[in-house]
Amino acid sequence: MATFTSSLPDHLLKQLAEKAKTLKMPKNKLIEKALEIYLEQLDRAAYKKSYQRMAKDEDMLAMAEEGVADYFKQLQDLDKE
Repeated sequence: MATFTSSLPDHLLKQLAEKAKTLKMPKNKLIEKALEIYLEQLDRAAYKKSYQRMAKDEDMLAMAEEGVADYFKQLQDLDKE
């Protein structure tokens, strides 16, 4: 595991120390978990934004509709078997 050194504002260091004590976990583990959650939220926001852009793109909507129509046809064909 790599070592990372950073400076934080005093108020965040104080909150970090308090939460770590309350949760009975090391500060580095609390920072690690918080960073994982934050980065996951950034990814989700990026996905959401890209889907919102695609929803406004007429070509993408047409492709999606074609895909749904093909999928529906496949389901119908399976029902016939």
